[in-house]
Amino acid sequence: MTSPFYSPSFSRRDLLRRSALGMGSLALGELLGSDGLLASENPLMARGGHFPGKAKRVIHFFLNGGPSHVDTFDPKPSLTKYAGKPLANTLTTERKTGAAFPSPFSFQRYGQSGIEVSELFAKTAQHIDDIAVIRSMQAQVPNHEPSLMLMNCGDSIRPRPSLGAWLLYGLGTENENLPGFISMCPGGLPIKDNENWQSAFLPGAYQGTYVDSKHEELSRLIENIDHPQIATSDQRRQLDLLARWNARHRESRIDQRLDARIHSYELAFRMQSEASDAFDISHEPAHLRALYGDGVHGRQTLIARRLLERGVRYVQLWHGAGQPWDNHSDIEKNHRKLAGELDGPIAALLTDLKQRGMLEDTLVLWGGEFGRTPTVELSGAGKPQMGRDHNHYGFTVWMAGGGIKGGTVHGATDEFGFQAEENPTSVHDLHATMLHLMGLDHKRLTYLYAGRDFRLTDVSGRVIREIVA
Repeated sequence: MTSPFYSPSFSRRDLLRRSALGMGSLALGELLGSDGLLASENPLMARGGHFPGKAKRVIHFFLNGGPSHVDTFDPKPSLTKYAGKPLANTLTTERKTGAAFPSPFSFQRYGQSGIEVSELFAKTAQHIDDIAVIRSMQAQVPNHEPSLMLMNCGDSIRPRPSLGAWLLYGLGTENENLPGFISMCPGGLPIKDNENWQSAFLPGAYQGTYVDSKHEELSRLIENIDHPQIATSDQRRQLDLLARWNARHRESRIDQRLDARIHSYELAFRMQSEASDAFDISHEPAHLRALYGDGVHGRQTLIARRLLERGVRYVQLWHGAGQPWDNHSDIEKNHRKLAGELDGPIAALLTDLKQRGMLEDTLVLWGGEFGRTPTVELSGAGKPQMGRDHNHYGFTVWMAGGGIKGGTVHGATDEFGFQAEENPTSVHDLHATMLHLMGLDHKRLTYLYAGRDFRLTDVSGRVIREIVA
């Protein structure tokens, strides 16, 4: 059987169909049919990985704009000691920065592990013994768009398939009536950023499904979920006719785009019943809805749990689309507001998953595209803006559940938080670790395109064994 991680441009089945007037294909169909093996190929059919994975699903909190590590999960008391004084630093920043800028937020130790966390995420910190904090992340450039692509797609220069698309390609999904990869982003991001949930050169069936979660009504959450004029039975007849036409058209072609289109029509039809239930949080008890909160981010996080529970493989929750974490000024006011929207829902999700026995096989990821400078950003006139510039030399992400060794800290930035010094960790390392926890070897998960085997981690990446349970 052909490996699901190998994509030749001309398969053996295509050869049988096209050779000798298709007689070989007829013979193959007869043989498969007699054994009960003939079925239409579904690209999203659930399948095993390279080895048993500890996680079955992923939920990714993506903090768009770059949250400050020195104000959240990487305390730097030396910034207070040297407050207002210039720091020796040879690293270039995108904008002009000045003296040491101590965090305006207090830090406290939590849990048996005693890991320090900022007051901004005091509720999330109650779960710190289930969390592995990586304080030595590094990106490649201090610009948003390339770093967004790097964190989501493994490449900061060229469009590549996103992590969610690679997971679907490797493992499929456990619910064929819902998309296997859903990206929820209230209000949406600019078109240029939609590449962060793309499938690129992978078949289109693996692309993420975007949901504008600012809406509460199902008909606005998912466009065209109901047909206003045609009954379900008539829709089914239309799709069957369309499927016959598409199959006839496909007989003389190899066209993955057509396959993806056929699959999307069928999925959209099946979603009409399944999505209505999955996205309806009114089925949840009142106390649980209160735990998540009634804001848009509480609502989308609760929806995400319902989707994961129903077999969706990868759910990404974007935060900071309208007001990003890109706080070049007034960081105390802006970070406090943003964290206040997210801290409660994250803590609620971790509590909820644990109570349901789902945390042990659900991988939770938190982070942005880079961090921020420990020095204050200056205006053109040289006046402190009370914010921080972009910092790709060292920043923090964390993971929980799904085979993660909780209560651990991996790596460290220097005394002030400028750059990673201990166990520098690349985005390829992060992705390799996530794939490993899902049962996939990042070196073997490849796709043949343009004469080359591509992979999410390009030609590097190592599994961070220190945080794997």
